[in-house]
Amino acid sequence: MSSTQGPYLYDDGPAPLHTGTPRRANGLLLWIFGGTAAFAVLMVVLTLVLKGTGEEQAQEVTGVFLAALAQDDTETAHQLLCQDERIRLSPEEVAGAYLGEGAGDVGTTREVDGERRVTVEWSDGATSELAVIGEDGPRICGVTQAR
Repeated sequence: MSSTQGPYLYDDGPAPLHTGTPRRANGLLLWIFGGTAAFAVLMVVLTLVLKGTGEEQAQEVTGVFLAALAQDDTETAHQLLCQDERIRLSPEEVAGAYLGEGAGDVGTTREVDGERRVTVEWSDGATSELAVIGEDGPRICGVTQAR
């Protein structure tokens, strides 16, 4: 690369590229970091709005599970089970292990040891609790027998 040498349009040589005092760009950094933080908060809020809380998801998956069993759709019900339960039960065994007498209505949800317990009230008055865990989405993973 060759250095620039004469003749110049003006006698004083080329002008320096940066003539002023350098400015600090703190405003730009604040906007970038603030925007990132605001975006993260927005994503969390949108996730809760679109997918619902853990309690709502547990009740939803329980309702779908019971509806599938009520329509004898054991394949769908089997897919809603956690991995351990899918290994333990075949699709044909799911109804016998999880259904009570008559139709089941989804009741309240409570959290126990990191899993959600959804109360199911059967038409004969008995209740069961289905355990719902987070395993690639909410999954049914156990039942306490009707009381």
